[in-house]
Amino acid sequence: MWVYEKKLQYPVRVSKCDPRMAKFLIEQYGGADGELAAALRYLNQRYTIPDKVIGLLNDIGTEEFAHLEMIATMVFKLTKDATVSEMEAAGLGAHYVNHDHALYYENAGGVPWTAAYIQAKGDPIADLYEDIAAEEKARATYQWLIDMTDDVDLQDGLKFLREREIIHAIRFREAVEIIKDDRATKKVF
Repeated sequence: MWVYEKKLQYPVRVSKCDPRMAKFLIEQYGGADGELAAALRYLNQRYTIPDKVIGLLNDIGTEEFAHLEMIATMVFKLTKDATVSEMEAAGLGAHYVNHDHALYYENAGGVPWTAAYIQAKGDPIADLYEDIAAEEKARATYQWLIDMTDDVDLQDGLKFLREREIIHAIRFREAVEIIKDDRATKKVF
């Protein structure tokens, strides 16, 4: 069960209309390594993870939804005042034709989100290594997004998200060690 606090996890500010940047940011909304895929992956994997780390997957999966909300807010703010010609010039013409200014779960190339992005092997160690890789890929993407904009307000929010991905990867690494220690103690493989 969740309790929804009606505010973003971190303030989202943008200093200008920039549909080109919104097109790139949409990768973290509906891309393979984006926030939706991460949230669903972790909340799905929690059913086959040992009790000692179930709460970690619940917490991080829930936080990824908060990140999804931040990305949605960024994209909305970057495009809300964009004209049709600005959307088209930014490579969002097809998006505009299909969705106007609405958000849609797709990657930066316009490919719709798919459940194939969610990995779940059922082996806690394999799943946690997948989660570490997902967090590191998200961290790298956030860094590249930071590098692609001169909007210091937008960079601020993206830096917050990048840092959270680093923390998540650290927590997943700690969970791997907990499970490995348990297996060594119980001689379970």
